[in-house]
Amino acid sequence: MMIKAVDLKKRYLDFFIKKEHKLLPNVSLLPENDSSALFINSGMHPLVSYFLGESHPLGKRLVSNQRCLRTQDIESIGDTSHLTFFEMLGNWSLGDYWKRQVIGFSFEFLTKQLDIDINKISVSCFAGDSNAPKDEESAKIWESLGIPKSRIYFLPKKDNWWAVGENGPCGPDTEMFYDTGKKACGVNCRPGDNCGKYLEIWNNVFMEFNRLPDGKLENLKHRNIDTGMGVERTVAILQGKDDVYQTELFVGLLDKIETIFGKKYEGENQKLIRILADHLRAATFAIADGVTPGNVEQGYVIRRLLRKAIFTSQKMDKDQQNVLSKLAQQIIKDYQDQYPHLAKDKQNILTVLADEEAKFAKTLKQGIPKIEKFVKENKKVTGLDLFNFRQTYGIPQDLFLEIAGINDPKDQSKLKKEFETAFGKHQQKSRASLGKKFAGGLADHSQDVVKLHTAAHLLHQALREVLGKEVNQAGSNITPERLRFDFTYPEKLTEDQLKAVENLINQQISKDLAVKMEIMSLEDAQKAGALAFFIDKYGQKVKVYSIGNFSKEVCGGPHVGSLAKIGEIKIIKEESSGAGKRRIYAGFSKK
Repeated sequence: MMIKAVDLKKRYLDFFIKKEHKLLPNVSLLPENDSSALFINSGMHPLVSYFLGESHPLGKRLVSNQRCLRTQDIESIGDTSHLTFFEMLGNWSLGDYWKRQVIGFSFEFLTKQLDIDINKISVSCFAGDSNAPKDEESAKIWESLGIPKSRIYFLPKKDNWWAVGENGPCGPDTEMFYDTGKKACGVNCRPGDNCGKYLEIWNNVFMEFNRLPDGKLENLKHRNIDTGMGVERTVAILQGKDDVYQTELFVGLLDKIETIFGKKYEGENQKLIRILADHLRAATFAIADGVTPGNVEQGYVIRRLLRKAIFTSQKMDKDQQNVLSKLAQQIIKDYQDQYPHLAKDKQNILTVLADEEAKFAKTLKQGIPKIEKFVKENKKVTGLDLFNFRQTYGIPQDLFLEIAGINDPKDQSKLKKEFETAFGKHQQKSRASLGKKFAGGLADHSQDVVKLHTAAHLLHQALREVLGKEVNQAGSNITPERLRFDFTYPEKLTEDQLKAVENLINQQISKDLAVKMEIMSLEDAQKAGALAFFIDKYGQKVKVYSIGNFSKEVCGGPHVGSLAKIGEIKIIKEESSGAGKRRIYAGFSKK
């Protein structure tokens, strides 16, 4: 019987629940209280603070299926395996089991639950370097399970090491590969070559180190296991397909694209259809999770995806209108049983997509004459020109080349290389500025972040007391320099209201109220009066943080033990953050 995605996910979650793992909820693509990333990009992303020592309310063994969005492989979209949006299965040990148990779990699931022939499985382990030893232990465990030495590969850090970021939890990993039976790409063909013979199916990370800013490794408070199995790629492997777009996860959408454009999924159309399907699926899920296309942060990423999708659709047929909305309806239909919030937000999704398509049409109307004029006035066009037009007008480089009449493949290749150079320099500058802007977050557990996280609870309660109980948290973002807090309220706050909120916060801090944490069910937490506004992200058990008798909220933590550690808080500014929502920035007083 063919294993479909829904079957794979059920088998995986059931398997680990029987192994005493607790199920985590499938949460929003937008990280909560973590400014270190724009989107949830892996199943373990919401768990970073727990790797660093924070206790999880559900215990030490966890499992989940998590929706994720990554953009680092965006230029690879259009091939048979890369995706911007995907689902990730994962199981975790927070200071509980270690290598022998998790490798045993992996082997049992692959060979017993999925019936994969052991002769089709190869594995890789960390080869070791000056900072960390060769992982002989994992290799011996694999041998004891029946994987011969000839199919165990020791690879360097670029292949078999996983880290949360430049700093933070990290460690060696062991990866499992499925042999497709394709001809070897050379004498030294091995897993990780990306030639199509060996496809990665699972990854077990032994998260035992914390990388410090100076690059040195220190041991974490406890050793952790972090695993990941991509749903789309694994389903394709199990179905004997070398193209993720040929599985039931995309077949409805591809059929819709073929019908609208009158083009088959074959030949040169394949790459165009893959880009359109991938980018629109990612954008649809992001919009449903609250992202509005724009010019900064998450909004910029989604706008870029949508404009590439629109341009791709125009390459297929310039006369088609409202393509995004038509295709999004199919995506919603295909996923609404597993993700009911898509159907609930359907009208908003379709409206946002239609608006974005109309805006890009205006952009093209303005940009195309400027390209034509530019080409006419300049004898030579460079890759930097392509980049500048994309930055200024949102014109994709392929469209620029088409309008400019640059059709020679050699000329196109040269310009694209120059474009990538300009884009790379831009990324370096962006990372530098973003590094300052997004430094910290709960991912780094810094003391200033912990202080401001606790202050956010005080701010929330102070707003409710000054403005009324209709105030509810709508989001937050915390760095070591400041906290940003979004909340529901219909109008701009007055100077008197802001000063009253600030005074109320600092009054509690001056009292040095104790901060207490309790673990209980969500139902009991709500009965006890704890605020809880993001119900979908909570598991069977939750942490409830009480600050004296002033504030009580469901939250993952971490927090200071007493308020005196925070120091005086100053509200920096207040502004709109959307219809019916306001935003406050606050930080440490400079007094």
